[in-house]
Amino acid sequence: MKTRKLAAAIAATTALGLAATACGGGGSSNKGGGGGGNGDAKADAAMSSIVNETNKKGGTVTLEHSSGPDSLDPGNTYYGWVQNFSRLYGRTLVTFKPAAGKDSLTVVPDLATSLGKASPDAKTWTYTLRKGVKFQDGTEITSKDVKYAIERSNFAPDALSNGPTYFKAYLEGGDKYKGPYKDKSPGGLKSIETPDDQTIIFHLNKPFADMDYLATFSQTAPVPQKADTGADYVKKIVSSGPYKFSSYSESRGATLVRNEQWDAKSDPIRKALPDKIDLKLNVNATTIDEHLIGDTITADAGGTGLQSKTQPKVVTKVQEKAKTDDPYAGATQYLALNVNVKPFDNADCRKAVQYAVDKAGMVDATGGKLKGEAASTLIPPSVAGYKKFDLYQTPGNKGDAAKAKDALKKCGKPNGFKTNLSARSDRPDEVTAATQLQESLKKVGIQAEIKTFPADKYFTDFAGSPDYVHKNKIGMMMMAWGADWPSGFGFLDQIVNGSAIKPSGGTNLMELNDKAINAKLAEGIGTLDDTKRNAIWGEIDQMVAENASVVPLFYRKNLLYRPESAANVTVTEAYLGMYDFTLLSSTK
Repeated sequence: MKTRKLAAAIAATTALGLAATACGGGGSSNKGGGGGGNGDAKADAAMSSIVNETNKKGGTVTLEHSSGPDSLDPGNTYYGWVQNFSRLYGRTLVTFKPAAGKDSLTVVPDLATSLGKASPDAKTWTYTLRKGVKFQDGTEITSKDVKYAIERSNFAPDALSNGPTYFKAYLEGGDKYKGPYKDKSPGGLKSIETPDDQTIIFHLNKPFADMDYLATFSQTAPVPQKADTGADYVKKIVSSGPYKFSSYSESRGATLVRNEQWDAKSDPIRKALPDKIDLKLNVNATTIDEHLIGDTITADAGGTGLQSKTQPKVVTKVQEKAKTDDPYAGATQYLALNVNVKPFDNADCRKAVQYAVDKAGMVDATGGKLKGEAASTLIPPSVAGYKKFDLYQTPGNKGDAAKAKDALKKCGKPNGFKTNLSARSDRPDEVTAATQLQESLKKVGIQAEIKTFPADKYFTDFAGSPDYVHKNKIGMMMMAWGADWPSGFGFLDQIVNGSAIKPSGGTNLMELNDKAINAKLAEGIGTLDDTKRNAIWGEIDQMVAENASVVPLFYRKNLLYRPESAANVTVTEAYLGMYDFTLLSSTK
């Protein structure tokens, strides 16, 4: 059984995360009146309640995305919206509760019968699977299917490069295991035990107090080995959830229909009300806004909110503003400075950028206070472990040219330098932010040429590929990051830990591999006392700031819009402040 000390520590961490979230409130419902989907709901209603709540089955939920996913394969994705979306067809060991307000941060059993049971040292974790849960072909799901899913997702970077690397870093022998495609030895990775069809045991190389959070990842959604085709598995994903794929196109999207093998009796968290879910990809971002306002779609799949150009059409009209929610995303927009691209191998050159940036101007350019506020830390205020500090403070957050030029002198570039700056082409506000940044840097002699790339390939082929970055001298990269789970470790590890640097699909864009920071992360996640653990996250954030390879730009907010036909609409704090797709339904 989980020790009381460990249980208390994890519970306290969750409680702190809940207390720190910007969007409080309970889990009350808000039933729309009359025929209007939002009824008498007010602005921000879905941040603390379920708007237009209904138990009526039927209808089609239509989602649109401005580009596409890194992958819809549950074992090959790191995008927050896909983690949210994949819960429709992939059941994980545990998951975040589909609920309103602070309850959405509660971790509950899903494929497992309970939360994980830990050894006293938090190095061994055991989960028991529910009996009778089936894949879409009628085959019963076993612990071996979960084990195989984790092995393929974490240990086969040649085929599946997009997901996080937690399991590889923390499982015993994870650094040597070559994955199921190369290692044909019986039993696979020995540190994942499956003594029977319902039991799975994880043996870790160090204490890991956040294991239940890790078990929410789509990487624990079961995969039948006989159906796995590596990178092509995304074309024929085998469902373990209430919906299965009836069509899929990498460029156009996907359609999900009911999975006849899904049994509501074995799934306490999903209602599965819609008959069909349509996902449309590569739709212009402003066109998505028009479709939302025109009530021809149910939600924006990306969950990043209305574009700055669209906002005035909504916020200036009382009836339209009442259909909006403006939650903090638990995310920070920041600028990554690659320490292996000259001249950013010099800390003073990095500090020059820190002082040159006009953060206030960037916030104004991308939508003002509706879209965020100037940041001084990497961890946002809504994540447990946040520590308030500002090592590169400038008047009004508008930049300090004198300090920037002084840093340029110290790094041997008194007249400035040239570099390349990357941004995602299909995210207009990010390109706007990059353009504003370009102007700020120009004032101190730093010439930044903007290079734009599609979001769905940004990490696999461009900014997340060290080889591409080095060859093309991309010293600066626009980046936004939300917590993998609501703790400092869940936010920091995959963007500042040296172990997260990968040949492709990496998210440590700075290529930061600082021994002291790496060691501090390990110390923090092995600390069972919640107060001490949260303090360590703040220390690490400050260590990263001292390194100067990350320029925090602004803490992000998402101005979401709920059309009249959208039902069971609520913001989930667990998935970056977007709407919860497992609850979402439609009156159409």
